[in-house]
Amino acid sequence: MATRAATTGTTKAATTGTTKAATTGTTKAARTRASILERAVDIASVDGLQGLTIGRLADELRMSKSGLFAHFGSKEELQLATVEAAAKRFYDEVVAPAQSEAEGAARLRAYCERYIDYLQRKVFAGGCFWAATAAEFDDRPGPVRDAVRAGVLGWMRELERQAAHAGVDDAAELAFEIYSLGLGANACSRLLADERAFARAQGAIERRLP
Repeated sequence: MATRAATTGTTKAATTGTTKAATTGTTKAARTRASILERAVDIASVDGLQGLTIGRLADELRMSKSGLFAHFGSKEELQLATVEAAAKRFYDEVVAPAQSEAEGAARLRAYCERYIDYLQRKVFAGGCFWAATAAEFDDRPGPVRDAVRAGVLGWMRELERQAAHAGVDDAAELAFEIYSLGLGANACSRLLADERAFARAQGAIERRLP
């Protein structure tokens, strides 16, 4: 019995140690992947998802290509993970802070304020990630285009949902206008260096809100 107890104790300790090591390894891998994607979304916002390669990321992050391949087995997988990371950053910056407001006019207004602020602060290094990647992939069928489309469509539908809650007659039209004004402000700021673009967009949106 004593031998069996000792053996059981040794086995349990070994198993616990192995589990702990595995958990630590998983956590480290998750942190590494997150740091890779933090850089990836900024590169993509400047040079597009097509300009995002495992070789370039490896050079910038001083990692081996094989190390990056351990996280992303292909360029397409890297692109899809980058779109997902960009969606999370957008949610954290724009959507989540507005959740404390009541659905309808109050939340819609909060969304719009955060949306313009997000564009103006250049949360992504190259301006709006979604504007850049939507233009890049609008005519490129495939999983990456589908992922970008889903991100843009999700935002527009949420704007439409809140506009409908606020009693707007044509909620889809208002959502389209808000999104379009944001895109226009982003383009004028980036391409034309128009310092008033965001204030103009904000004013135009304010005039359309219920």
